[in-house]
Amino acid sequence: MRDLAFIAFLAALLGTGFRRPFLFVLAYAYIDIVSPQRLTYLLLNSVPISMMAVALAVLGWLAFDDKKDVRVAPRQFLILLLLGYCFYTTLHADFPLEAKDKWEWVWKALVFAAFLPLTLRTRLRIESLLLFMILSAASIIIVGGIKTVGSGGGYGELNLMVTNNSGLYEGSTISTVAIAIIPLIVWFTRHGTIFAPDWKVKTFSYALIFACLLIPVGTSTRTGLLCIGLLALLMIRDTRRKFVYLGALGALGLAVVPFLPSAFTERMETIKSYQADASASTRIAVWQWTMDYVKTHPMGGGFEAYRQNQIRYEKVAIQKEDGSTAKVDRSLEVDKARAYHSAYFEMLGEQGWPGLSIWLMINLAGLFRMELLRRRYRKPEPGQEWIAPLASALQSAHFIYLLGAVFIAIAFQPFVYMLIGAQIGLDTYCARKRAESAWRPLLPPRAATA
Repeated sequence: MRDLAFIAFLAALLGTGFRRPFLFVLAYAYIDIVSPQRLTYLLLNSVPISMMAVALAVLGWLAFDDKKDVRVAPRQFLILLLLGYCFYTTLHADFPLEAKDKWEWVWKALVFAAFLPLTLRTRLRIESLLLFMILSAASIIIVGGIKTVGSGGGYGELNLMVTNNSGLYEGSTISTVAIAIIPLIVWFTRHGTIFAPDWKVKTFSYALIFACLLIPVGTSTRTGLLCIGLLALLMIRDTRRKFVYLGALGALGLAVVPFLPSAFTERMETIKSYQADASASTRIAVWQWTMDYVKTHPMGGGFEAYRQNQIRYEKVAIQKEDGSTAKVDRSLEVDKARAYHSAYFEMLGEQGWPGLSIWLMINLAGLFRMELLRRRYRKPEPGQEWIAPLASALQSAHFIYLLGAVFIAIAFQPFVYMLIGAQIGLDTYCARKRAESAWRPLLPPRAATA
């Protein structure tokens, strides 16, 4: 049934897509975020629908879309530079076969991120892309929120429609994305035009925000808790009554704590004693190994280079014997082929210092450009009231991603590159509008003759 439903969706898309080629862009966004082929049972598991969507999006744009005054931003060239460098390191990877498997989806994410801003010529398209991204992620988040309310979840126990623990279906990744999209959801409740922000839209949006906040609880991910903390801090700058906001935030936090499941609170307590947790201890050991590795391999080892690591780390367990004494057990653990668990060290180990530098420039430039738009449109002209809040929401989402990326290897997460594409699209759209408003004819129009 799932297969037939998705085939019907593709057929309807093909029927209207060439008349409206931007639909192919939205279709790829949905396919790359949700990976619906994972939800099907037979027919679509072996069909390269992601590749087909990319091809149709590009061909539709080349053949039918209006390319008047297309602007290319410097970050698009940086993305293409990163793509070329990743291709080089893949050819010289320490693990050629494994590197090729990762390259097969990374290159599509990077190409689409560089291509996407070319299609975002209007506010409607920018808004449509962000709405599709939010609703696509919401199809996972709502399921996770309902299951959290019903069962309380638990680390590695919350099933998000599929048992494949990768992509957005991985606990820490979906927690980061769920918190990152909250500023965008808030923006739609105030400035959305596709669905007018009436009481129905606002009710759904606030319910979705609640589900987003439940995801870190259901997955019991420490990364999600840190992202919630950062979101709370970022929202202060856009709040007029800051003291009221801080008071309400504190009261809400105190009211929520008694209702949190024990699995979540126990997991969060390990933040204070990371050495007692194997997951945290191995991350630090892998990061140390990566720093040693790039001393002799400054260009990186290509995708999946972590497979060669062998680490030794000390695990400390503290057991309370009575109210006044505690027993400390120390043990030396040995492990190998442990993943990076950090986008920063993922880039450093796989792409070396050049790749990490390019990746950081792409991300930091996004934060900088959104800050410029926030300041430039702080006192907007009529019709521009939506720009500064959207730039702020995109910047907040990017900040949250960069924090989550400290603890998750999501340097090439497609959702984030779509977010970067939306940033570039908003930036080039504003530049085009400023150029249009600043244009003046060299000669005044001739007076009409009698």
